[in-house]
Amino acid sequence: MSDSDRGAGRAPRPKRADARRNEETLLDAAAAVFVASGVEAPIRDIAAKAGVGTATIYRHFPTRADLIVAVYQHQVEALAEAGPALLTTGGTPHAALGRWIDLFVDFLVTKHGLATVLQSDDPCFDPLHSYFLDRLLPVCTQLLDAATASGEIRSDLDAYELMRGVASLCAGAGNNPRYDARRLVKLLVAGLGRPH
Repeated sequence: MSDSDRGAGRAPRPKRADARRNEETLLDAAAAVFVASGVEAPIRDIAAKAGVGTATIYRHFPTRADLIVAVYQHQVEALAEAGPALLTTGGTPHAALGRWIDLFVDFLVTKHGLATVLQSDDPCFDPLHSYFLDRLLPVCTQLLDAATASGEIRSDLDAYELMRGVASLCAGAGNNPRYDARRLVKLLVAGLGRPH
């Protein structure tokens, strides 16, 4: 039996810490370029922002669709990890919920840059909506439950409805300078409080 035969059944080796950091830098750069210039921005712009060559991007992400999916998932993961961290960093659960919703708004603004691609006929994008819900609904539920248990907010709130409401407020902004989605979302979060 050869070495390649022995390794065939093993799980892939986890990436080294520096390789993970390099990939995160690349994904953050791609997200920033997508927000500024759209998902059709030249790969060379992403490479320049990340401080790498275009070959490095293509080595990690052979197609633009691979890169878009990876950026989306990277942002969802960062948002999913932020919820529990915010609950442990002090302050009240309602304040943690508010800070997480701020991050969610930032994510939605970035996602709007990806909206056209995510609504395309390319089947590689089909699982992204489910991935988004599977990762973020439990986090929002955890934050709502903590704020409810502390007595800070009403108990009849549903994470899906809240996330959908925030998304709707963000979608209404478009390019209208008179529409401040972030201000409206802050009013929504403030309004979650228990009536006195």
